[in-house]
Amino acid sequence: MPVFRLDERLVFPPPRLADASGLLAVGGDLRPERLLLAYRQGIFPWYNPGQPILWHSPDPRMVLRAEELRIPRSLAKTIRRAPFRLTMDTAFSRVIEGCAATQRTGQPGTWITSAMKDAYSALHRQGVAHSVEAWSEDALVGGLYGVSLGAAFFGESMFTRVPDASKVAFVALAQQLLRWGITLIDCQVYTEHLARFGAAEWPRRQFLTALRKAIAKLTRPGPWSFDGPE
Repeated sequence: MPVFRLDERLVFPPPRLADASGLLAVGGDLRPERLLLAYRQGIFPWYNPGQPILWHSPDPRMVLRAEELRIPRSLAKTIRRAPFRLTMDTAFSRVIEGCAATQRTGQPGTWITSAMKDAYSALHRQGVAHSVEAWSEDALVGGLYGVSLGAAFFGESMFTRVPDASKVAFVALAQQLLRWGITLIDCQVYTEHLARFGAAEWPRRQFLTALRKAIAKLTRPGPWSFDGPE
């Protein structure tokens, strides 16, 4: 299967043409218009420093329906203790920096390059990229960020500096998204961590069908905040 080379035109090949690894296209840029077009079509950028921009649409796709969230028993006990103060969209740049600084098994460095930070910060200023922060007193100890369009949330990355901080933030986000009617949570690729929360692998065709329905709904603009005390 060929990998398509992008130019300055705002266009992507159909996701069904991705290769077996999910790689669909190479090149282009990270301007907001292209990123939003990619997300609407079930495509996302993921590449390492020194590589050109690589665009992916994996099959299968890891997806969580917000109403199907599962909370492991031990984590539920932690949540009841309320060890963290949770906020939304109050420290986006610090969250993305925290994600970039996290060492991950099997990855020699971070895929969150300076260009990626700038691109998602631009989306945050437009009100479509969001962060969740977990605080211990005044210290940022965990968080996550992603993009929201219509009734879909596209998770990008998370980090933690103390046990369970990012997990508590993720649960709070999923519960808040459900209250808002944002029920399709794109987790991109399989991890055991996400499977424990109820995420499952969907065939790409099933995901794209659900995505088309989700993005047809109105987008909730930022900045976001939790409905009540968290």
